[in-house]
Amino acid sequence: MEEQATVSAADIAHIAGVGRAAVSNWRRRYGDFPPPVGGTASSPLFSLLDVENWLRKRGKPFEVSLGDRIWQRLRNLGDDLWLSSRVGRVGTFLSRRGSGEEWDFSPRYDDPELLELLDRFADEVGAREAFEFLCERYVEAHSRQLSVTAEPVAALMSRLIGPEPGVVLDPACGLGTLLLASGGSRLLGQTDDPAISCIAAHRLLLAGADMEMYGSDALPMDSYEGLLADAVVCDPPFNDREWGYDELVGDPRWEYGQPPRGEPELAWVQHCLAHVKPGGLVAIRMPPAAAARRTGRRIRGNLLRAGALRAIVTVGGADLWLLRRPESGERPPSRLLLLADPSTVEEQWREHLRGAEVPGAVRIIELLDEEIDLSPARHQARDEHAGEAFLEVRRHFEGIRPEPPSLAVSDEKPVFTTIGELLKSGVLTVPESVEEGDVVASPAVPAYVHSGDSIVVEPSMSKYRTDPDRLDAAFLAGCLRAAGQIAPTSSTRIDLKRTRIPRLPIEAQRACGEAFTRLAAFEDALREAAESGLELVRLGLAGLTEGQLKPEN
Repeated sequence: MEEQATVSAADIAHIAGVGRAAVSNWRRRYGDFPPPVGGTASSPLFSLLDVENWLRKRGKPFEVSLGDRIWQRLRNLGDDLWLSSRVGRVGTFLSRRGSGEEWDFSPRYDDPELLELLDRFADEVGAREAFEFLCERYVEAHSRQLSVTAEPVAALMSRLIGPEPGVVLDPACGLGTLLLASGGSRLLGQTDDPAISCIAAHRLLLAGADMEMYGSDALPMDSYEGLLADAVVCDPPFNDREWGYDELVGDPRWEYGQPPRGEPELAWVQHCLAHVKPGGLVAIRMPPAAAARRTGRRIRGNLLRAGALRAIVTVGGADLWLLRRPESGERPPSRLLLLADPSTVEEQWREHLRGAEVPGAVRIIELLDEEIDLSPARHQARDEHAGEAFLEVRRHFEGIRPEPPSLAVSDEKPVFTTIGELLKSGVLTVPESVEEGDVVASPAVPAYVHSGDSIVVEPSMSKYRTDPDRLDAAFLAGCLRAAGQIAPTSSTRIDLKRTRIPRLPIEAQRACGEAFTRLAAFEDALREAAESGLELVRLGLAGLTEGQLKPEN
């Protein structure tokens, strides 16, 4: 079985601990790189054994983790067309694990060691983490077919529907990302692919959720007819022309108007409103065009007049529509919150909901014109202080002086150790609480030496304490940064204990630690200069357009 396993370019990147671009470079640069043995021209597959031999021959460090070996076995059990079904069956096995039930993976799949490996993996990392690992690999393998809500967007939508939302429904839940982020006490999901719904169900079950899941399209086949949730979150498919327009003419869910054939997203908006209690909130991701298309202006106007649509916020190339189902006898609000920048939305949304006037809130009477264009960018408030602000930001920008450290080329090739080996030798320990001088690292924050300030260290962060006579803390933090442990855009899970650390005398470590510290300061200055420069451009454009600035010459 092992000799027949195949891997994609993304899998090779995981195994070798590099980016996918590096694998592409290897294929171009090295004539002896293993040729594809399957797949397609755009998604080739390579022999795992050949890749391992090539990496070993080239002296490139690699490790095929237990999770990766399970993933390769699972992927090689059959055609990728049925991969979602196999991942779902893994979820079933892990959910039932320890229940005493007899479980055969499937008589169609001949790999008797797979369940044993899954059992070992779940013992090592936990059943939920094991399944999440395989789900991540599945999403990467089918990234072109799957639309998964980005985690920061899912987290923002969760916060906007409020803490402890109770019963939460997602009628187009996909893999269940929004439901997992919502924090609801009971989670209800529906998605149009039964195999995907199985994966989502087991993600929720393994997270300990009280849940219910259906595998059918919610628009033509509403599995929760008559149910009213406390809140609804949704990231529906965009531009779906086969959403059932002809079959759903006159559907009772279309309280605000029959959705036009080319406006399926407005059908999803009304479906969500039909399933939330009076006073309950809906957060739904929408294409930007839905706020301005002429075909949808009647429904947009009705949502505004009824007080159902409360805010539209541009986030990551799409819009979030925030709605509240009107209560009986409730007076509709007079303003709609429109924000092209989501950075302040949480505070403004809370204030807007309780009726306070906030920046970005536009009078609804001004929006009810012939077009009813609700695009946030169109209604940005005029910056009345762009001129003065431009001069102030320019002074700040000119005061930023990014200076990189002086570094020279070295011919020495260091010997490496790892975090794991340093922990075994006692040079490095893991403290229970963080003190000044400890090294802190996490996927969201660059590794740094804790200075004892008021920065909150989350329990999920990795913490290390060095023996200062043998290992410099700033040197260790720099090595962690270099290893890419803090890259928030990467979906690769890197084992910190495998991070390579050069074996250097303590004085050389301290010199490198100082250089690492200066590089970090240089990075901060570059980021500050970039942010200030972009703000200069914005204020310059606004000031020139509004007549508050003019060319000096």
